[in-house]
Amino acid sequence: MTGIIHFETFLLAGIVLNLTPGNDTIFILTKSIGQGKKAGIISTLGIGTGSIVHTLLAAFGLSIIIAKSLLLFNIIKYLGAAYLLYIGYKMLTNKIPLNTVGIKYAKSVDYLKIYRDGFFTNLLNPKVALFFIAFLPQFIDPSFRNAVLPFLLLGITFITTGTIWCFILAIFASGIFKKLKDNKKVSTYINRICGLTFIGLGIKVAFIDRK
Repeated sequence: MTGIIHFETFLLAGIVLNLTPGNDTIFILTKSIGQGKKAGIISTLGIGTGSIVHTLLAAFGLSIIIAKSLLLFNIIKYLGAAYLLYIGYKMLTNKIPLNTVGIKYAKSVDYLKIYRDGFFTNLLNPKVALFFIAFLPQFIDPSFRNAVLPFLLLGITFITTGTIWCFILAIFASGIFKKLKDNKKVSTYINRICGLTFIGLGIKVAFIDRK
């Protein structure tokens, strides 16, 4: 009925892949440690939204264009790398210490920006697009006439399990934030470490290929 084959295998493989650390995992951890639990959860939602877009692109065949066009692949790759470098630079040059509790904390964090950063970090990673068009088709019945439906169902399943895991990461990492946020010296180091991490991710993305 759905055109999906070996769903149990897909579910298990998807969970294992979600547990494997990657760019999205590091992004969520740095946001959670640097700005608290809510920031980590919002960044998870942003990344999940980016994955939804990738699922739609794969389902309707647009990701195949990215996979076959070296120029388009490189454009997306360098845009993603530049965006990560920009985030890292902003964190390195940020002179404001980690936020403290209360109303002042709530007003000082731009959650819309965190959501946007998570969204574009995921969306501008061409490896994610290539993953969806390489992994999902293995669990779709080739004789099924409407390939869009199984693509969407598999994509939603993968995103759901990944989002649950990322929420767990955000909550766990935010516990570190609660212990360190009132220490101004430590907060400065955290900002710098997070900034350098994003710069490292940007460099990593800039050098990935389609293999």
